[in-house]
Amino acid sequence: MKSRDAVIRLKRFEVEEKCRKVAEIESMIGEFNTMVSDLDRQIAIEQERAGVSDVNHYAYPTFAKAAIQRRDNLSNSVAGLDAKLAAARAELDEAVEELKKIELLQARDSDRVRVETPAPADLVAVGARRAAS
Repeated sequence: MKSRDAVIRLKRFEVEEKCRKVAEIESMIGEFNTMVSDLDRQIAIEQERAGVSDVNHYAYPTFAKAAIQRRDNLSNSVAGLDAKLAAARAELDEAVEELKKIELLQARDSDRVRVETPAPADLVAVGARRAAS
């Protein structure tokens, strides 16, 4: 029983760690998306200020070109993080299932011990029957 308790604690810890990992990745994706929208806004402002929206035009602002590159890099990072998030969620689901199985085994074993162990009142009744015989 005690070894199973240790396994349950370990599995709960693993589930908590995987939850933290999922939350961290989701937070990073949110931050990157915010940065992308900020860069989009800055690019639009710079294009409006310069009066040029064609990236290949010779007078296109250098800042806007650099911001576009940063935005594209962030978008690529978000795509990579989406893949990592899917994998982390799959790992979390698997860890939760393992934890449920172990907890069910623990509950089944504790129910079995309760059924097999006679209550003190039952022992008194058995003793009284033997004394009467």
